[in-house]
Amino acid sequence: MLRNIVSNELFTVLMVISLLIIALAKLVSPKRFDDFILVIGNDKYLKIYSREQKFFDNFDALLFSNLILSVSVFCFIIYRFINESNKVPINDLFKLSIGITVFILIKVLVERLIGSLFEIDKFTDLYIFQKITYKNYLGVLLLPINAILIFTFQPSMNIIYGIVILLLGINIIGLISSLKTHQSLIKNNFFYFILYLCALEIAPYIILYKVFVTK
Repeated sequence: MLRNIVSNELFTVLMVISLLIIALAKLVSPKRFDDFILVIGNDKYLKIYSREQKFFDNFDALLFSNLILSVSVFCFIIYRFINESNKVPINDLFKLSIGITVFILIKVLVERLIGSLFEIDKFTDLYIFQKITYKNYLGVLLLPINAILIFTFQPSMNIIYGIVILLLGINIIGLISSLKTHQSLIKNNFFYFILYLCALEIAPYIILYKVFVTK
């Protein structure tokens, strides 16, 4: 069985790996990375690269890997703060990373399936690309936030709430951007879009909330 890791050593290793992953993404596609960093408030990246999206994209795969690591570290910063513990259960950290990865990938596959059944594949593909883009952006943003919370000062509940609200705000910006970009397509398929939104954007998180709250 893997042992518990004490102090910030594990966090440090994971953040260094995240930094290397981001550096590799910039090395692989420097122009695309520069456009990606400016995605908030600028739809240039979404307009250009949505046309070039593939089922498996090296650039998105690298940033997605960073997202998983950054979210996992942030979750365990909160865990350590709530439990007032200096120990990081590496088993649980590994399980959380795998769980987040599986959840997102299954959700994307189901979204593509539902989009195909509703015959809104074009909208679904573009919508998923935009969502993944904003999630990957959150992963990059979390890297310096995690570093500050670990090495600069002790987090407080107000700071954690503030960060969570910031992350949710960026997700909402992404959703609004998607709605504005595809508003004519949504109007033509409004009923299917509402079903899609309820089934795949609201229900999964309600289920997760119920699972964790009832534990």
